[in-house]
Amino acid sequence: MNKLWRVLKPYRKRLFAAVACIFTAAVLTAISPTLEGMVTTQLASDVNDIREGVAGAHIQYDVIWNIVFTILVLQIVNFSSRLGMQRFMTTGIQSAMFDLRLQIKEKMTRLPIRYFDSHAAGDLMSRMTTDMETLSGALQQSFTQIIMAVLNLSFAVFFMFRINWQMALVAILIIPISVVVARIIVMKSQRLFAIQQASLGALNSVVQEKFTGFNIIKLYNYQENAIEDFKEANDSLCENGFKANFISGLMTPIVLLMTYVIMAICVFMGVIKVTEGVLVVGALQAFVRYIWQVNQPLSQVTQLAPTIQSAMASLNRITEYLDEPDDVVDVSNPITLENYEGSVSFDHIHFGYDENPIIKDVSVDIKPGELVAIVGPTGAGKTTIINLLMRFYDVDSGVIRIDGIDIRDMKRDDLRSLFGMVLQDTWLFSGKIKDNIRYGKPGASDEEVIEAAKQANVHHFITTLPNGYDMILNEESSNISNGEKQLITIARALLSDPKILILDEATSSVDTRLDALIQEALKTLMKGRTSFVIAHRLSTIRNADKILVMRDGNIIETGNHDELMVQNGFYADLYNSQFDEEEE
Repeated sequence: MNKLWRVLKPYRKRLFAAVACIFTAAVLTAISPTLEGMVTTQLASDVNDIREGVAGAHIQYDVIWNIVFTILVLQIVNFSSRLGMQRFMTTGIQSAMFDLRLQIKEKMTRLPIRYFDSHAAGDLMSRMTTDMETLSGALQQSFTQIIMAVLNLSFAVFFMFRINWQMALVAILIIPISVVVARIIVMKSQRLFAIQQASLGALNSVVQEKFTGFNIIKLYNYQENAIEDFKEANDSLCENGFKANFISGLMTPIVLLMTYVIMAICVFMGVIKVTEGVLVVGALQAFVRYIWQVNQPLSQVTQLAPTIQSAMASLNRITEYLDEPDDVVDVSNPITLENYEGSVSFDHIHFGYDENPIIKDVSVDIKPGELVAIVGPTGAGKTTIINLLMRFYDVDSGVIRIDGIDIRDMKRDDLRSLFGMVLQDTWLFSGKIKDNIRYGKPGASDEEVIEAAKQANVHHFITTLPNGYDMILNEESSNISNGEKQLITIARALLSDPKILILDEATSSVDTRLDALIQEALKTLMKGRTSFVIAHRLSTIRNADKILVMRDGNIIETGNHDELMVQNGFYADLYNSQFDEEEE
């Protein structure tokens, strides 16, 4: 509840107004049976007086109509209160959810890269979408119903005791019976619902598998077997779904049965008291209505219990995300790099993602404008070096400098504005091709976009597409090939005209012909710009000014291609093994 209050507190005035409306509606709902009973009592009294021949006895319609009019006014006020409650509650909760979504988005910009590397993307998406919708829906649907249920129950019990305490003691037996029944059924049904969801997941897997491999199924005439697989999964879902829903559906009829039994007992007691003159018939009528006012909120609360539990679980996941520590704050007096030259140095740096070190005492000096290639087997620490350079992570010890300035003394935004980066995993958004390229330099003209595309050797390809630069890429960018996507991201990086260029396996998705064109373009573009290239295909970095050969977190060899081949060491072995594979 404390976590929930943190979310709702900014809109407490609206929520308090909604609660006031709920309270008003609950009071009026509780009063109505008593007033309705007064009509019955008045009619019974008048009929009895007429039957006994009391002088002047008649049906007192004026009294009855006054009561009916009072009931009408109360119901109008009740309806208005419920409308007000719905409006205040809806605006308050939806405004709080709006703010919570903004907090989640803003938190994303403050979290360190380490957090995203250690959490699955699907889990984070679930917190930001599914959990948010679960919480929003539960609050919108359940919050007012729970408050209304508690108030209706309390007022109904109060008025029952006010009518007759002996009958009230019998009537409130509905409450513990409902709680016990709900507890037993929920314990059994929750397990069955979990099995049902697992069966549904199995059915979805079968369907996805059969659709994905439809051509193969047709090729090998496996249709009958595929149908049997589906039937088996479908039967399992049907059986488990029936059990779960049947057990869960027992709650309402059992509580309803107990309500009728207790109502019958109370009516029997009430009739005796009416005949004894202890109770008037209108009070008995009102008492029966109050029994229903006890039954209804109990049914609502028991039905809402799973929804509430899901919402609280979602809220815990959301607040767990929001309570994560932010990234390290920039220094209070950052240094601004004014006259950029382009030298980069790693001075005895050490780093590990956990207790196991990845980078071990790496030192290297890179001159302005050099093309530096970083090579080595998987897990050697190549990408980690780039992550440290861009301060996605901070070194455990040692110093990384650009033009002699410790990068930790610079603002992260200023530091990262120096870089242009092309990753192995391409990222393009749904929209026009030219807007995807322009992402590297917002406000760039169409001419600049086209020039960047020409330098990346993707201009000709774009002009052959329907609508050219105005072609819309779909959500997954699946309407162009992986190599073409990579070329567009390279054009985007070139348009940004970075001081330092980083290519992380940037040509891995490009065929040999395009690879040669890109290498030639990059050779021209990298002149005068410090550049880092990470590549497994060693043939693509033969023209590098400096090659850093990494293994087990250390730089074991340094030099250009010819120098390293003469050394006949680890790099030469890697190169020759790849050359032999390509020959084969």
